[in-house]
Amino acid sequence: MAAWIWRYEDEQGGVVEGPAAPGFDNRSDAESWLGETWRELGQAGVHQVTLLEGDRVVYGPMGLDPV
Repeated sequence: MAAWIWRYEDEQGGVVEGPAAPGFDNRSDAESWLGETWRELGQAGVHQVTLLEGDRVVYGPMGLDPV
């Protein structure tokens, strides 16, 4: 089974480094983790994220700016 991971991106969609994130066994765990850490990611310079299952894009990019 492929791991679910978040790819960190800048405003233009370029990949950026951010705080280490675990790989997740399922989408629900990945989404819960993001819900708990999105503010910290934004403060670390991550502008948006894309959810991947292995190499497949599940959805994104999703902005991290508060609405």
